[in-house]
Amino acid sequence: MINKLRTPSFLEERNCQAQGYHRIAGIDEVGRGPLAGPVVAAAVILPGNIKAPWLCLVRDSKQLTPQRRDFLFQRINKAAVDIGIGKVESGAIDKIGIVPATRLAMKIAVNQLAPQPEFLLIDYVSLPKVGLPQKGIVKGDILCFSIACASIIAKVTRDRLMVDFDRYYPGYGFAQHKGYGTKQHCDCLRRLGPSPIHRYSFKPVCEMKVR
Repeated sequence: MINKLRTPSFLEERNCQAQGYHRIAGIDEVGRGPLAGPVVAAAVILPGNIKAPWLCLVRDSKQLTPQRRDFLFQRINKAAVDIGIGKVESGAIDKIGIVPATRLAMKIAVNQLAPQPEFLLIDYVSLPKVGLPQKGIVKGDILCFSIACASIIAKVTRDRLMVDFDRYYPGYGFAQHKGYGTKQHCDCLRRLGPSPIHRYSFKPVCEMKVR
C-alpha cells in the first residue's frame, strides 16, 4: 500500500537552490488535535546532494506504519545536517491556543538549528515572527521531501513522549492512542477525570469534572 502513495519530491528544495539558498529547512508539527500531551514540531536541514536507498520510502508520517517511521527516523537523524525539535506543553496550549502554540513550537525548532537555515519550507502555516525567507505549502508533508522528513521526526518524537507519559499517568492508555480522542481515551477520561497533561481548553476535557 505504501508504495502506491505519492512520493514527496525535491521540487521545492531545488527551486530554493536555484535562488541561491543552500541551507533549507523543512518544518512540520504533530499533535494539534489530541486531547492530551504537547504539540511537537521538527525542523530538518538535509544535505543538498543527499543520496540514499531509503529516500524512496519517505512519506508523510501519517501514511507510514510505526515500524517504518522508526526506521526512517534513524536514517534521517543520521543523514541530516541538523535537526531542531520544538515542544509546547498542554498548559501553554490552554493559555495561548493551539495555533499560536503550533507556531511557537516551530519557532523553537528553527532556533535550535545550527547553522541557522537560509530558507524555510513549512507545512501549511507561515511563521511571521521568524525573520527568515519562507514558504508555507498546502499539503507540504505529502508534496515536499524535507517537510515529510520533519513530519516523521516530529511524529516519532511525540509518540515516544506519550509512551513515557503513560508510565507517569497510568490508566489513560497514552501509549496506545497517544492522547488522541479515541473511544478508549474518552472512556478513561470519564472514569478517571483529566490528568495534568490533558488540554483543559479542549472538548471533551473541559466538560469533565476535575478530580
